[in-house]
Amino acid sequence: MTESALFLRVQQLQTHYVQTIDDDRLEDWPALFTAEGRYAITTRENHVAGLPLALLSCTGHGMLQDRVTGYRRINVYEPQVYRHQTSALVVTDAACGGWRCQSHFLVVRTLQHGAMSVFATGRYLDHVVEQEGTLKFAERLVITDSRQTDTLLVIPL
Repeated sequence: MTESALFLRVQQLQTHYVQTIDDDRLEDWPALFTAEGRYAITTRENHVAGLPLALLSCTGHGMLQDRVTGYRRINVYEPQVYRHQTSALVVTDAACGGWRCQSHFLVVRTLQHGAMSVFATGRYLDHVVEQEGTLKFAERLVITDSRQTDTLLVIPL
């Protein structure tokens, strides 16, 4: 596979990821990960300091699905939607049994009454692998620029 073909496939995975969240198809979100895939959110401050504590960490489809169930049935929150913008995708390192990827994100949150705000900014550090011809996240580490979050992190970033 050429470098440009790989880049396009990773970009398509990332696009599918944000559209799944932004279009409220969260039940499809766990399938974007490997069976034991890891999704974690941490702050830039913790990441730079090498501190392992995450704001949220899920490993495997069961835990990912639990996040969706919590969002749909358990947590009480003001109805809201996200709109993701991603940029600056870099794909490197095929030696890890897949590829290491990095990109930037911006998430705008819109509340039910129409108020919009920047909810989160940061970067994704990903380990992407190919399984049966499909790219999936073996790991997605979400590193937020701010250590403050003004609401629950129930919708994936």
